[in-house]
Amino acid sequence: MGGGERESAKRAAEAEEYHCHDFEWKDLRAEVEANPAFSYHLSPFPTSQQAPSSDAWTSFHRRHASGKFFKERRYLLKEFPELLNIKDCVKVLEVGCGNGSTVVPILRSSPSMTVYACDCSKETLEKANEIVCNTKGFDVKDKFYPFLLDVSKETFPDWLFCKSCQSSHARDVNPLLGSSNCSMIKEHLVFLRDNQCCVGGIDIITMIFTLSAIPFDIMPATIERCVSVLKPGGLVLFRDYGLYDMTMLRFLPHQRVGFREYMRSDGTFSYFFTLDTVRELFCASGLLELELEYCCVISVNRKNGKKMQRVWVHGKFQKPTS
Repeated sequence: MGGGERESAKRAAEAEEYHCHDFEWKDLRAEVEANPAFSYHLSPFPTSQQAPSSDAWTSFHRRHASGKFFKERRYLLKEFPELLNIKDCVKVLEVGCGNGSTVVPILRSSPSMTVYACDCSKETLEKANEIVCNTKGFDVKDKFYPFLLDVSKETFPDWLFCKSCQSSHARDVNPLLGSSNCSMIKEHLVFLRDNQCCVGGIDIITMIFTLSAIPFDIMPATIERCVSVLKPGGLVLFRDYGLYDMTMLRFLPHQRVGFREYMRSDGTFSYFFTLDTVRELFCASGLLELELEYCCVISVNRKNGKKMQRVWVHGKFQKPTS
């Protein structure tokens, strides 16, 4: 077995060690809802606040810019085997890439992939590019393209789903010779080559702890924007905070800003999902449900030995081929 094969086997083994059903979500729900101390989490809430600005998330990543905060999300290779050892050239869009902790395992596991990654903070994108490009074990040249975009407010640029090429061909204009598309590329994309006029659609979209960072009433439009750049038959791989996750129960009453919506002291936002909510959001955008479940993990604090019950929602959705 060669060095590359040994490394691949090692990563696969590490992924297999990840557990996602350490306890039953229904048992946790019964425990929480029977505890009077948590009653304020269950009461109705009349309104929802606006999304935090990109400055809040920029400040968040600036405070946690050290190497200790960065943790490669290798469990994704187990939870989403579609990302592992893909042979054909596949285009992935990471929505809300943050510091690149999702991008790194994707590129490491499948060198043939090309990853386009957006975030609302330019500084965060620069940090992600630094981390990804300095990670050993793979070559990111022509494989990683971060670009600035707030998906909760802005539509994706035309070059991402080939509308620009269709328009250019209709006008008989070469997009490589001064069309508005190329200027848009230079404006929005940090590291895309000048001679690439479009992407032509996305095969896989990853939304990993991204959707929960915006208010609930903006989520449907956000998902529709993502679906618009997805190829027929393409996949959305989703992972985010689930209802009654440990972090939700730690929020204080004054931090509630909506039903299942909370604002941290640093101004960043967090929503906690049920399966039904995720199903309704993604199916309303025309996607088909392939997988949807709670991931219930017991995490142990190494310093004090305290066990923490984490709840995440895992989902896979597909865009119909017709």
